[in-house]
Amino acid sequence: MSRHSCRLGVKRVYELPEGSDGTRVLVDRIWPRGLTKEHASVDVWLKDIAPSGGLRTWFGHDRNRWREFHKRYFEELRANRAAVEHLTNLALTGKVTLLFGAHDTKRNNAVVLADYLAAR
Repeated sequence: MSRHSCRLGVKRVYELPEGSDGTRVLVDRIWPRGLTKEHASVDVWLKDIAPSGGLRTWFGHDRNRWREFHKRYFEELRANRAAVEHLTNLALTGKVTLLFGAHDTKRNNAVVLADYLAAR
């Protein structure tokens, strides 16, 4: 499943929902700041697939730690079979958009997760 395929998308949860999003899955461990559940249009909140609290804190969205974060999060995902299977099963039923709250649209956990799924 490629990140560029029509079955998997990645976008900030703060962006307006679109009909082409399919199932909108929030993949952050904590709820995005300043966003009500009504305005988020989240279909599934899959907290368990997010990076561990320790990894998230260590990364701190520091660009210099991106490559190591990517590697460590891949390791966590390999050990998190149940959550990965849950997300994979959702993607098998149709389009899924991975939602994240970070400001950086190129270096965040949803991008790593999409890369991980594409590599499977």
